[in-house]
Amino acid sequence: MPDTVTLPDRIEVTRPIDAPASAIFDLLRRPSGHVAIDGSGMLQDFTGEPAEKVGDTFVIHMDREALNDVPLGKYDVTVHIIAFEQDREIAWDLGPDVPYPHFYGYRLAPGEGGVTNVTSYYDWSKVTGAARERFPVVPESAIRATLGILDRTLRSGR
Repeated sequence: MPDTVTLPDRIEVTRPIDAPASAIFDLLRRPSGHVAIDGSGMLQDFTGEPAEKVGDTFVIHMDREALNDVPLGKYDVTVHIIAFEQDREIAWDLGPDVPYPHFYGYRLAPGEGGVTNVTSYYDWSKVTGAARERFPVVPESAIRATLGILDRTLRSGR
């Protein structure tokens, strides 16, 4: 399985994690989990409950200063769950809070030796016009770091 796939409008990074898909998925459906594993440094806090299905939402309190690219400072986004397949896939977009239609997600698949292959993906294929030049907003290194933090978080039992 490839480690990283980079297309003109999508990044996918895969990492084997020695944890059951159910434990990984449970962390990924929680707003607290998003904040805990964020490798970009932008996610600061949250409001809301864990996702249970497509259509659920929660709020993430952001700080764009971590990327030092656009002077947005602190702001909130509403995570809109657009895919929810228990222990297999979860994805979300930021709905009307962000004027550029991009989305994020995770796919979980059984790996060799009982590990779970976790693929984090980031897609901006529907962004058009001059705004497209600003993408990807989140670099591959932050996506890769998030998977490392996810692994560490699950091993530490948090």
